[in-house]
Amino acid sequence: MALKLPLGETVAMALTTLKANRLRSLLTMLGIVIGNASVITLVGIGKGAQNLAEGQLNTLGANVLFVVPGNNDTRRQGIDFPKTLVLEDAKAIAEQVPSVRRVVPQITLNEVVQAGARSSSSSVSGITPEFLPVRRFEVAQGRFLGQEDLESARNVVVVGPDLRNKLMPVGSALGRSLRIRDQSFTVIGVLKPKGAVFGSNQDENAYIPITTMISKLSGRDPTYGVSLSFISVEARDDNSTGAAKFQISNLLRQRHSILRDDDFAVRSQKDALSIVGTITGGLTLMLAAIGSISLLVGGIGIMNIMLVSVSERTAEIGLRKAVGARSSDVMAQFLVESLVLSSLGGIVGSAIGLGAITAVASFTALPAAIGLSSVVVTVAVSGSIGLFFGVVPARRAARLDPITALRSL
Repeated sequence: MALKLPLGETVAMALTTLKANRLRSLLTMLGIVIGNASVITLVGIGKGAQNLAEGQLNTLGANVLFVVPGNNDTRRQGIDFPKTLVLEDAKAIAEQVPSVRRVVPQITLNEVVQAGARSSSSSVSGITPEFLPVRRFEVAQGRFLGQEDLESARNVVVVGPDLRNKLMPVGSALGRSLRIRDQSFTVIGVLKPKGAVFGSNQDENAYIPITTMISKLSGRDPTYGVSLSFISVEARDDNSTGAAKFQISNLLRQRHSILRDDDFAVRSQKDALSIVGTITGGLTLMLAAIGSISLLVGGIGIMNIMLVSVSERTAEIGLRKAVGARSSDVMAQFLVESLVLSSLGGIVGSAIGLGAITAVASFTALPAAIGLSSVVVTVAVSGSIGLFFGVVPARRAARLDPITALRSL
């Protein structure tokens, strides 16, 4: 009567067989290694892109809303925003919307900023002092714009750190003069680094009082209403953003006498985060699917090599059965060989993938983003693929007739 072979002995025999055929074992694992490395790398890059986008949005403030001119159709067409928001709209929001804490009207122009012989193209924004707390900027040197600067329409400017380094790389920037168009501005402050948001570097910007922008740069006549680039609004807290968005929309519809299509849009960070999450989540799934194809190809490779191995080891299988090995023992050995190959390939591929993600994070702005759970799941999937594709060759080996197999000796 055939006795069941202990599992430890089955594993030992499988490892001995794999060790005896090192080159073939390595080549068999190669598909799983490449597939696993692809999945880890691509998913890590996708998750890193998501974290980067969310991190950039978080710098804007969780309870900040943006009121922008024009509707979705005008923005999709890529045309200039219509002048549908005016300074009086910002004042009305600040005075009449109870869910709002601060309001910052903003006029932004692209200008050439000069300091002596140096010049740089920059985004120059006319703002109010509330810009600093609403947009969570911090001053590194000097001070920010004050109420007196606003009331007197002073020619003062606060610059981002990158703009300061371009125009005034040596010495202190405070008290020095910059020229914007034909106006001379005195630098009163330098901001701390803020970083980029969707490709726009906030550290290259310059900020002046909005009254100065209106009277000396924009050329807009306050008599007919000053049109704004957009309005930044800070809700009272994170839970008030929905109410603030609703109240602002209703107020502006009344002010603009709108019955149907809005000539403005109110966007919250939660809306942007939701859009970013949907896009990057879909991108991550797509990248994972691409990497999974490599894993599938690796599994097919394991099955093909194991089928060849069954043909080559026909005499060995027949001899084992002749001395008492059961069909289940033979099947178990081939399944263990497949599992070892796929699991070891998964571990090696994961290590390569983690190294690739670390390299990407070192040379790009994408943060390294892959969790231990993702690695464990990927290795487990690799082992499952080995078992799945190892069943066919294992069953073929187990069904071999010992007498027929021994004839191949």
